[in-house]
Amino acid sequence: MERFGVKSAPSRNRSKTALYVTPQDRVTEFGSELHEDGGKLFCTSCNVVLNHVRKSAINDHLKSKTHTKRKAEFEEQNVRKKQRTLTASLQCNSTAQTEKNTVIQDFVKMCLEANIPLEKADHPSVRAFLSRYVKNGSSIPKSDQLRKAYLPDGYDNENQLINTEDR
Repeated sequence: MERFGVKSAPSRNRSKTALYVTPQDRVTEFGSELHEDGGKLFCTSCNVVLNHVRKSAINDHLKSKTHTKRKAEFEEQNVRKKQRTLTASLQCNSTAQTEKNTVIQDFVKMCLEANIPLEKADHPSVRAFLSRYVKNGSSIPKSDQLRKAYLPDGYDNENQLINTEDR
C-alpha cells in the first residue's frame, strides 16, 4: 500500500494509559486513601505501591477484599503509619543525628583547644566516661575517624571565624 501512496487508517489500538498524570494528581483525586512519596503512589492502609498511570488499577485495588480488610485494621489502630521510599528516609535528618554530629564536633573542638591529642579518645577509661556521663558520648568515633571526618570540618570552621574577625 505504501508503494502506491495509500496510507493505512490510523490504528485504534492506542494505549489507554493517561500520559500526563502524576502520583500527586491521583492523591488529590482519591483523597486520604492514597499518599505519594518519592514519585510513587502508595495505598495508605495497605502500604503497597500502586500504578498511578492506570485509574482502573487503583479502583480495582480499592475494591479488593484485602484492601477492605486492611483498611478496617488500619482504622482500628491509633497510629497512622505511612510508608516512605528509601531515598526519602535517608534524606530525613533526625534530631538524634544532628545532635550526634554536634557532640562529635564539640568534642573535637574541645580537644584541639585544650591541646589534647585525639588518640586519647581511644583510651578505654575515656570511652567509659564518655558513654556513661555524656549524652551521645558513646557515638563519638575512634581517633582515626575523628581525624579524617571531623577535623577538617573544625579546621575550616575556625578559619572562617578567623577570617571574619580580621575584616
